[in-house]
Amino acid sequence: SRPRLEDAAPRIVEHPSDLIVSKGEPATLNCKAEGRPTPMVEWYKDGERVETDREDPRSHRMLLPSGSLFFLRIVHGRRSKPDEGVYVCVARNYLGEAVSRNASLEVAILRDDFRQTPSDVVVAAGEPAVMECIPPRGHPEPTISWKRNNVKVNDKDERITIRGGKLMISNTKKSDAGMYVCVGTNMVGEKDSDPAELVVFERPMFVRRPVNQVVLADDTVDFQCEVQGDPTPTIRWRKEEGELPRGRFEIRADNSLRLTQVKAEDEGSYTCLSENSVGKAEASGTLQVHVGPSRKYHSISFLCMRVLVLHMFLRL
Repeated sequence: SRPRLEDAAPRIVEHPSDLIVSKGEPATLNCKAEGRPTPMVEWYKDGERVETDREDPRSHRMLLPSGSLFFLRIVHGRRSKPDEGVYVCVARNYLGEAVSRNASLEVAILRDDFRQTPSDVVVAAGEPAVMECIPPRGHPEPTISWKRNNVKVNDKDERITIRGGKLMISNTKKSDAGMYVCVGTNMVGEKDSDPAELVVFERPMFVRRPVNQVVLADDTVDFQCEVQGDPTPTIRWRKEEGELPRGRFEIRADNSLRLTQVKAEDEGSYTCLSENSVGKAEASGTLQVHVGPSRKYHSISFLCMRVLVLHMFLRL
């Protein structure tokens, strides 16, 4: 029979788009066709016709009146992947058929195991710190973020850069220390790595330094030295020109150096040396001893003589 003037061959007016969906979630592949008479739509996956609820009412695939293919849930297993593949919709009437563009339906996955977990890092304050992880395999490829003590790391801080799987902190501070977790995220969800600790030690830093002092001989003098750092620094003293005066020095509980009965030979530079596992520091103060002028003593002898005074009276 001849085609009617108002009849038209099918044409696809809405093509399906590629989809990435999570296992168990619903999904729709859109397809809309025009033609007269109204075309019948069928779907094919990887070249084979797709069975829908039109053929099997128990099917999880439904052919909608518009021609779109609706999945009640995406079925996906390690061995069976019945919904993943390349789809086309085909619209037919007696005047011919139209085939849509290909559309891939891929199932998003996110594995459990990190390919590389971050390791503990120990740095001195002011040094850079780098932590690195490789997230679990996933599709789409997981993005990476980091948490410190369960709070998301703010990469807007100009000291912090997150690039690929690396977390880089320049000029570390004591406040950067903590437990860090690498987080891999895609549309399936997110996975946390095992935690890694960032330890930020502090080099010795002087709170009070020894100062230059001038004293008199035989006086007592104290050189102060107060240092902070992590781990707690050790402190020792030395005299730059020789040894500490034997028997006349004391290192006190506050780490100050006390010299007693100072002598001229005690003059010189006294240095406080501080050290911990990440650094050293030293500070010095000089001592000048003034000896008073020597005094000369003279012996004085006193001679005592008895004088007898006689008073005589003459009568004329």
